[in-house]
Amino acid sequence: MKIFKLALLSSIGLLAMSCVSRKEFEQAKANYESCLERNVEKDRSITSLKERNKSLEEQMNLIRKQNDVLQQNLADCMATGKAGTVNIDKLISQINESNAYIKRLTEARAKNDSLNLALSNKLKRSLDNLNDSDVDVQVQKGVVFISLSDKMLYKSGSYDVLPTAENVLEKVAKIINDYKDYDVQVQGYTDNDQFKNSAAGCIRDNWDLSAMRATSVVKMLQTKFGVDPARLLAGGHGEYQPKVPNTNPENKAVNRRTEIVILPKLDQFMQLMDQKVK
Repeated sequence: MKIFKLALLSSIGLLAMSCVSRKEFEQAKANYESCLERNVEKDRSITSLKERNKSLEEQMNLIRKQNDVLQQNLADCMATGKAGTVNIDKLISQINESNAYIKRLTEARAKNDSLNLALSNKLKRSLDNLNDSDVDVQVQKGVVFISLSDKMLYKSGSYDVLPTAENVLEKVAKIINDYKDYDVQVQGYTDNDQFKNSAAGCIRDNWDLSAMRATSVVKMLQTKFGVDPARLLAGGHGEYQPKVPNTNPENKAVNRRTEIVILPKLDQFMQLMDQKVK
């Protein structure tokens, strides 16, 4: 009986030992499988991180390329900016030069306007005892115009200056000689009646008559009153620049005239133009 009990206890003990080892085995197996699963998960994480790292590397390369482009654009802009600064400086210099030129012209014109006004007033005072219908003195755009009627200067159809007109031309010549920085143009005009005086010889039409009358005045200013001929110019306009329409005798009388134009010398303005070009 004792032997049987010992055998039974031994069997129970072996069975117990066998049961504990199996549990541990199962637990170890479970742990192993869990480790495998965690390892697989970590591999997945590593793969994902590698892919993300690759993507970040690609983005970094793209950013580097964009940065290189921006750096080049910046360099180009700086170079362009320097060139632009040079162009702006050149433009400012040109603007300053133009402003100086305009200032010189303005000063010259102001001076001429002032001189012309004084000249005009002097002429008017000198000629104030003459008939206003025969003599007209005006200043237009800085130029002095003295308009003399043909009946005061010439006989009808003639270009010879009448002795009675010499008094007027003498006064005009005196003032012209006082203003030596001015040129003088003498311009003849007629009405639209056709010239018919065949006895006049070289005069064929109103063109000839207006030009010859202007030339006669110029010659008298030169030879009799000492005006420098280099300052004088004679020209004829015929019937083609009337002051008023040739519709009646009164208007035709206004259009038959000789004008003495006193104006600043052209070479003064040409000097200003040369200074501008330089």
